[in-house]
Amino acid sequence: MSAEISDLYRSLTVVADGVEVTRPELVRRRADRRARIRVASTAVAVVVLLGGVAVGGRLAFSADGSAPLPPPADTPGPLPTGPALRPSPSVSPTLSASPTPPDSTSGGRPPASTTGPAVPRTPTSIPDRAFFSLAAANERGLESWTKSEVLPKLCAANYPSDSAVVQRRGRFLAYKRPESPAESVPDGSYRHTITIYRAGRADDVLRELRQAVRDCPVQKLSDGTRTWRQRLLASGEYGDESVLFEMRSPYPDGMSEPGAEEVRLVRAVRIGDVVTVLWEQGWEHTTAERARVDADSRRAVAAIESWLD
Repeated sequence: MSAEISDLYRSLTVVADGVEVTRPELVRRRADRRARIRVASTAVAVVVLLGGVAVGGRLAFSADGSAPLPPPADTPGPLPTGPALRPSPSVSPTLSASPTPPDSTSGGRPPASTTGPAVPRTPTSIPDRAFFSLAAANERGLESWTKSEVLPKLCAANYPSDSAVVQRRGRFLAYKRPESPAESVPDGSYRHTITIYRAGRADDVLRELRQAVRDCPVQKLSDGTRTWRQRLLASGEYGDESVLFEMRSPYPDGMSEPGAEEVRLVRAVRIGDVVTVLWEQGWEHTTAERARVDADSRRAVAAIESWLD
């Protein structure tokens, strides 16, 4: 702008109607700022237009199949075409991973042993150590080997399992109570037998015995002097399985208090293919005591288990 015009503006710097006229320097600066804004806006529009033309040209160019377009910067590239990479298996901090053999059918577990534990064989003979010993306080010193009856007569019972007997041994054993003097008459006695049966037949013995007791609830001795009543009792846990039954009969006249009964107890226990029978027979009409028979039954089972181990 010429100097004369500048001087003219200065001379016109007056207040008209209370409003000051803008100075020429401010007018010039405002005109320059508007010019710069117009230039920047024009440049941005040109850049956007050129970018659109370039992208459109590439799309048209690639449509002819002559050259592929590179993917945008934020688009994941194609997956590799080489051998597939598998992620490493995660391993629990408390468990260690172990590979499964190709021919394994057990899910990585080691195959079961083909031999396994030895199956116990059925014994063929009964040694003396298979029989139990009385507690020292009950020892009476009266013992003998016998081949007498294994069980009391139960009406007309018979036992087909007897055909499977491999060997049988028995003994007679007298005992006393701890408080009885050593030289006194015994307080009771046992007929104790051990029988080996062919493999798989010993369980028939207890089944047949249970049925024999059920079939013979009452029987009279052959001489007709006494009548006995039989019944099964809860045997408890002895060996693999066991049977306990009692026999009851009123005492003969004059042998005890009126109404008193003589009691006999019989327990059969199976341990594998072996059956032991403890038949308490008393001594001169004494009565069997359940606690005593239970204790000696446990001793009998322990002796047989020790022999079979």
